[in-house]
Amino acid sequence: MNENLFASFMTPTLLGLPIVILIVSFPTILFPSPSRLINNRIITIQQWLIKMILKQMMLIHNIKGRSWSLMLTTLILFIGTTNLLGLLPHSFTPTTQLSMNLAMAIPLWAGTVILGFRHKTKMSLAHFLPQGTPIILIPMLVIIETISLFIQPMALAVRLTANITAGHLLIHLIGSATSTLFSISPPTALTTFIILLLLTILEFAVALIQAYVFTLLVSLYLHDNT
Repeated sequence: MNENLFASFMTPTLLGLPIVILIVSFPTILFPSPSRLINNRIITIQQWLIKMILKQMMLIHNIKGRSWSLMLTTLILFIGTTNLLGLLPHSFTPTTQLSMNLAMAIPLWAGTVILGFRHKTKMSLAHFLPQGTPIILIPMLVIIETISLFIQPMALAVRLTANITAGHLLIHLIGSATSTLFSISPPTALTTFIILLLLTILEFAVALIQAYVFTLLVSLYLHDNT
């Protein structure tokens, strides 16, 4: 049971070679570059969504922050599509891997922090020591603020991993219970099937919300440092 429960979180392989790179690059196929003067409805909707997301993300940023517009738009589209594709049967969700989420969170967080120390050195250093702090508490507060700063990328990655993994586990458990109950008690199985359907709809929303939250937090880190 435990092996089946966590089998969907194992990195898939083909002939002994991991194919996670192909899975990660697959969402790029869903957003083709327009090559016609008049686009079809799908590409038009995609462009409208991208413009809406970009406008929403860039409202709080200055000129330096808006230089990250392509990065933030690509990030939310990538996380959102991989989360949604992971809800398909017999598929693999890369965002359930903490290592991959850390690989996204750490460079983005480090880029915002370096940008802050480069352009707003005094303000960045002032975050380590709030104004009016008693002299006795200065060493402790500097340590606490330093730890909180380095925890930010870990919090980003763990939040995304935990939410996506928990949803997949619930769907797997309730789906297994539904298939077992069909032969024992059909009315109970129907109830669990309705719960499974509602949970699947909820997971679609969670997949998009977590992509938005991850990108929004990176955007806020960027805003604080530009």
